[in-house]
Amino acid sequence: MTSDPDSLSTRSFSRLAALIEDYSGIAMPANKKTLMEGRLRRRARALGLPSLDDYCRALFEGGRLEGEVVHLIDAVTTNKTDFFREQGHFRFLTETALPGLMTAAPRAGLDRPFKVWSAACSIGAEPYSVAMVVNEFSSGIRGFRFSVLGTDISSEVLAIALEAIYPWDMITPFGDAMRRRYALRSRDPNRPCFRIAPVIRSKVQFARLNLMDDHYPLEDDWDVIFCRNILIYFERPVQFRVVERLVSHLRPGGYLFLGHSEGVAGFSLPLRPVAHSIFQKL
Repeated sequence: MTSDPDSLSTRSFSRLAALIEDYSGIAMPANKKTLMEGRLRRRARALGLPSLDDYCRALFEGGRLEGEVVHLIDAVTTNKTDFFREQGHFRFLTETALPGLMTAAPRAGLDRPFKVWSAACSIGAEPYSVAMVVNEFSSGIRGFRFSVLGTDISSEVLAIALEAIYPWDMITPFGDAMRRRYALRSRDPNRPCFRIAPVIRSKVQFARLNLMDDHYPLEDDWDVIFCRNILIYFERPVQFRVVERLVSHLRPGGYLFLGHSEGVAGFSLPLRPVAHSIFQKL
């Protein structure tokens, strides 16, 4: 074992990396060792353990794995996100997906809510962005209802998403109209932040979900699924299994949005490409 309490031995790193990939699908190659060490020092201190190798032993040999695995995943996952990230997707949603789905099924959104699932939603910027866009689209459609679900493996980011309070510097992509309607600025001059307005918060729910699970406890009639910028952390076979499960929850004619550097080339799935990193279920 390494003598440096702030470093992981090769064996400890390998054991943790294998656990993280098996549990979450996120690959942790050797070049992520320093990142993992930095992320886990706080957890080791929280548990009163003198070194990172002691942390590893506590999980695998000390009976703490079941209670700690969620905190481990929270610590090592990356949660980079912005409002209206990859804005071309939101233009497609407004100009093509929503009008097309309304034309194909004019009562959609009237007989039942229009449903959007934001998988791997991080701190909530994506599902709230979706809710704002759909709310703008539906403002002139009498009786239109919609709901947005945000899911993530990290309980810590879901707590932030549910609170819906963000640093003021995240508001830039809103634009003036969205800012006036949907952002409530803090009255505390020492706290430069804003909160998403209740009209949008009321449309969005959050739940913890691991994309590596064999089954997702969700309906199979989602109109739109966003799963962006998470597949890049998975190995190719895992990517296929995740996308296959996502597609099984998408209704025919519904849309799957992936990150700009992600795709389904080589996957045998009932999807057709309709725009860059956007696919429609056949």
